[in-house]
Amino acid sequence: MMWPNPLIAGFYPDPSVVKVGDDYYLVNSTFEYLPGIPVFHSRDLVDWTQIGHVVDRPGQLDSHAVPTLGGAWAPTIRHRDGVFYVVVTDAMGRGMLVFTASDPAGPWSDGIVVEGVHGIDPDLAWDADGLAYITYSGLDVTSGEPPAGHDGILQVTVDLSTGAALSSPVSLWSGTGLKFPEAPHLYQHGEYWYLVIAEGGTERGHGISVARGPHPSGPFTGAPVNPIVSARSTSRPVQNTGHGDLVETPEGGWAIVMLGMRPTGGTQAFSAMGRETFITDARWTSDGWLEADPVLSNPRAGEFEFSDSFDGSSLGLEWIGVRRYPSSFASLSSRPGHVVLTGDGSSLDDQRPAFLGYRQQHPLASVSAVVEPGASGLGGLAVRYDELHHYEIEVGSGVVTARAAVSGIRQEWTLDVSSDSPVTLGLDFVAPQGETMMPMLTSDIVVLSAVTADGVRHELARVDGRYLSQETAASFTGRVIGLYATSGEVAFTAFHYKGRD
Repeated sequence: MMWPNPLIAGFYPDPSVVKVGDDYYLVNSTFEYLPGIPVFHSRDLVDWTQIGHVVDRPGQLDSHAVPTLGGAWAPTIRHRDGVFYVVVTDAMGRGMLVFTASDPAGPWSDGIVVEGVHGIDPDLAWDADGLAYITYSGLDVTSGEPPAGHDGILQVTVDLSTGAALSSPVSLWSGTGLKFPEAPHLYQHGEYWYLVIAEGGTERGHGISVARGPHPSGPFTGAPVNPIVSARSTSRPVQNTGHGDLVETPEGGWAIVMLGMRPTGGTQAFSAMGRETFITDARWTSDGWLEADPVLSNPRAGEFEFSDSFDGSSLGLEWIGVRRYPSSFASLSSRPGHVVLTGDGSSLDDQRPAFLGYRQQHPLASVSAVVEPGASGLGGLAVRYDELHHYEIEVGSGVVTARAAVSGIRQEWTLDVSSDSPVTLGLDFVAPQGETMMPMLTSDIVVLSAVTADGVRHELARVDGRYLSQETAASFTGRVIGLYATSGEVAFTAFHYKGRD
């Protein structure tokens, strides 16, 4: 079949999927954002609904001051004997963790540390005797020791009830010799155990390779043709394809869910949404090897809209914060029909801003919100990649300020407005235009605007979007659009997102 691609659009990287009966559950990395590790549900592998988060309370991850790029890296979700498991690395935080739940919607456990095991992208599998194997990529980002290189694909056996490693790490097949073997997943199919890994790095050289052996620990022999998936050195719209997880389809076939990126611009150079979730068909050959189709672009048809009038008793699952839970600074009860954010002096340059985020999911999008800063508040609407890369438009003390911040370089534009009336702030992500090649090299143009009480729209700035892309910022996340408060209590309502591919 022709799958929708991206399968889950926006900053949803490193997907892992499990089939339980007729149901599918999928999780993603979230890095420094909280709540962490979204859990999606589907009955057909096509349409997905978020049902919860694995990480939804303090203590599960050590995220309070985790550096950018740290946090929840590459979870794997599995199911056995009525229990759901998520194994993940809290990079630069608690370490390698195992979470459990009887209901994938939650609540999930506090997380058990896999003691003494330092690596990323952990996978979980069991042999016929019920012995648990954690297979992982040997990059130490949790011990506190200085980085000492990459140790390839490693494996330990583990007591999942205590987190104790039952064996010392053993080295497994680490690919064909391409850089950075990672994202291992282990499957039993027929008479063999199959080890599926990513290699080539998560950039343009990314790919998926496979090996097989007689036992969960091998020895493994690489497939006759590897990688089985890669977009490198092609002009396909979907690039960076890799980090895949194999799953049986509802019809009894096979598919691989993986990450990919959609670079745009004249030379396919800039990926605004970062790493997203994609899917492609896979199959077993007559001689027992796995092969897969290239990942094709097939965006969902039509225009997508999301609105929030903040008239419920709790925020939707779409909303996230940076190293802090939205409940620590956002209130739905203090002013019905609004979300009120309380600023604490932190700005978008800081690690823990009062920022309520929603992922950008489309290359072309329009976002707006009505803002009332009150007598002493300052806040607005922003799009961020990280503390060094963000664009925002804010209002306070009768002044609207648009700002672009890129790696310490800043530019601002201002507009005087009435301090007594709400202002509608807007961000528009539009295609570049020009008669020569140079203007067309960028991903998009970000337009920052304000509609004042008299209904007049004021465009304050147009900013090159390439500086908020994965290739420029080099963060592992993607664009997140959101509301923020720097000081005072700032009330927001009528948040509206409209996007198309």
